[in-house]
Amino acid sequence: MAVTETNKENKKTKSKKTNFPYDMQKMMKGVKKRSIFSNIFFYIFLVFTIYLVIGFIGSFNSDSKQVPISDVVTMIQNDKVQDVTVSGDKIDVVLKDGSKVNTQKESGISFDQVLTNNNIDRSKVAGKINVVHNLTFDQVISPILMFVLPLVIIFFIFRQMKGANGDILSFGRSRAKVFNKDQSKTTFVDVAGIDEAKSEMMEIVDFLKNPQKYRKLGARIPKGVLLIGAAGVGKTLLAKAIAGEANVPFFSVAGSEFMEMLVGVGSSRVRDLFRMAREGQPSLIFIDEIDAIGRQRGMGIGGGHDEREQTLNQILIEMDGFDPRTDVIVLAATNRPDMLDPALVRPGRFDRRISIPMPDLKAREEIIRIHMRGKPVSEAINIELVARKTVGFSGADIENMLNEAAILAARQNKDIIEEADIEEAALKVTIGAERKTLQTEEERKVTAYHEAGHALVSAYVPDMDPLYRVSIVARGGTLGHTSIQPERDRYNETQTRLNSIISTMLGGRSAEAIVYNEFTVGASDDINKATGIARKMVTEYGMSSLGPIAYEAKETSFWLAKGFEENNQLSDEMAAKIDAEVHKIITTAYETAKDILVTHRDALDRISQQLMEKETLTADEFKALL
Repeated sequence: MAVTETNKENKKTKSKKTNFPYDMQKMMKGVKKRSIFSNIFFYIFLVFTIYLVIGFIGSFNSDSKQVPISDVVTMIQNDKVQDVTVSGDKIDVVLKDGSKVNTQKESGISFDQVLTNNNIDRSKVAGKINVVHNLTFDQVISPILMFVLPLVIIFFIFRQMKGANGDILSFGRSRAKVFNKDQSKTTFVDVAGIDEAKSEMMEIVDFLKNPQKYRKLGARIPKGVLLIGAAGVGKTLLAKAIAGEANVPFFSVAGSEFMEMLVGVGSSRVRDLFRMAREGQPSLIFIDEIDAIGRQRGMGIGGGHDEREQTLNQILIEMDGFDPRTDVIVLAATNRPDMLDPALVRPGRFDRRISIPMPDLKAREEIIRIHMRGKPVSEAINIELVARKTVGFSGADIENMLNEAAILAARQNKDIIEEADIEEAALKVTIGAERKTLQTEEERKVTAYHEAGHALVSAYVPDMDPLYRVSIVARGGTLGHTSIQPERDRYNETQTRLNSIISTMLGGRSAEAIVYNEFTVGASDDINKATGIARKMVTEYGMSSLGPIAYEAKETSFWLAKGFEENNQLSDEMAAKIDAEVHKIITTAYETAKDILVTHRDALDRISQQLMEKETLTADEFKALL
């Protein structure tokens, strides 16, 4: 079906092809003509060209020879000069033999002073010395270029800015885009996986449509709704759905659009935005990425006046200064709620906070079905299985995965998207695209033992999810990968499971130590992640002999200027104890991994040998080797 529709579109394009070149040529001629003669730089270039041409023609048409002024002084001393005409700094000399020469004197000095400085009497000139005060072209055009031309340039620039933006002073006006029900095609039907958030937002839509139903019971609709969630979970999509559901004016603006180089522009745009919203009430205002202007005040690096703070102050005033009967609701989205100013998120401004979590299994199934619309997908694809394989994916990740699957199927000239395409796309999104590496046989063998170590340890540590795939095919920045497929969505972790995860991460390094008695840099990412988990177990989770105490982490959030001023509250002695506990957890997990690999050395060799031959092993093939 997709191929047929594409062919129809191509035929339509071909049928219009005969008139396209001529129409486009006419249109481009018109655009080019308008763009040249309406451009100020064209007129500036024209004036300078005329100035240069006239000066060149004047010097070219002169029938006299130009000589240095010293030569003219020598001619006068030798009684060779008949007449002298002085015009400004230019001196025209007629010699007694009828020839003519000209020269330039120093500006600000008269011709008489030139004669006096050289001890020459005026009587040495046989004829007359005429001083002419006529204005030259240079003397006329210079004041114009100096005073009039800048005014002309400013006038044309202002006129072009006015033509582009509608008004030269429009930089203080809001850049918000206004949508209505006809312009926004997204509705709640297109939003899946966030049913709780949808139900809360439906209340907002219902209030805007039927405000009297709530007011007769004394209810006050929230003035602001703050959408909180990780990147890609659907905050902006939910706002678009509200624009499509509520038949009211919808003003959409990004937080960064308030900021400008000019001081006071942000506050002016905020005032203009809320003015337009009040004029069109009931209405909705959506501010995306509000943390761009809603950061905590008084924390700017370097102090002093902060344009962002003035913009935030204006938002606070506008939201809290509403008339109780004003039907203007502010929606805002952010993935950094910890950065927002407390005055902004207090009740009375953003009364309602809606947290949008990462989609669970059921939500991912619904999201997959939505993004499969319009795509020819094989009926053999098990959507539930795909949802299980995409644990930790956001809605944006799922959409990107299915889009990459469609691109991959099209590249291979397929008519439908198959399960293999989706699996390859999932790997491309999470790890990276497959790449060809010029590895030696020994390097491939080291990688095979490394990945076999990960896989084998995961099979024997407690509470670990089953293996899904192990491969030595290079992807992204890795030479191989071991994929563990979670059996379910986990919302809690135990100490036993965290220790098992660390042991699995260190399985690759353990295999290198056992087989080669040597280490490679390939385990650096595993070590980094394992150390991070172990440190959190000690400092945040209370899973060590130090007890259930939350210790201040050494890493400080520097998004606030006060982060530079905060001193670490840990003593040197306690910091040493924390490091010792982290070392203990890592060492124990590492020894556990080594014991497993030593006990099952035969299986380790078999798995690595199969990886050398097949490069990729599935879960069933791995189990058979055990």
